[in-house]
Amino acid sequence: MTDALASRPEGFRRVAQVLAERGHPHAPRWLDASARTSQEAADALGVQVGQIAKSVIFRRQADGAAVLVVTSGDRRVDEKKVAALVGAIGRADADFVKAATGFSIGGVAPLAHATPPVTLIDRELFRFDVVWAAAGHPNGVFALTPAQLEALTGAPVADVVQAPAGVAP
Repeated sequence: MTDALASRPEGFRRVAQVLAERGHPHAPRWLDASARTSQEAADALGVQVGQIAKSVIFRRQADGAAVLVVTSGDRRVDEKKVAALVGAIGRADADFVKAATGFSIGGVAPLAHATPPVTLIDRELFRFDVVWAAAGHPNGVFALTPAQLEALTGAPVADVVQAPAGVAP
């Protein structure tokens, strides 16, 4: 582990380790400023908001499992569509997110979770050649293709978002 990596927070190091173990070609990047929102991340990276692969955590009502939806930063999750795929869900508070994933809100990575969540990938991410995901901390991000996201997580790709404004469902 490099000295620079060793000085980073545990969640960021965990994501870097998993990416390296799986042969991912892009190590996570540390941003000078935190990027807790998709817009902040897009601004910091100079990319479109839709290229930010945001992680949204829900709590499945039947068993309390974490449900991770990795969605395009310019879309809103449709909770009814998610529930149709995984069962009834509810909102997850910051304490649940941290306990279930090992990450704080604003830095939830799509992989390297404390407990593997039920994961769904938004098909809207496939509009882009490259997307950026959180790397275990609000200052950490990493680049990948939507296909790499699918391979790294083993998650199904689904229609899990609301129709954009002005577009019929």
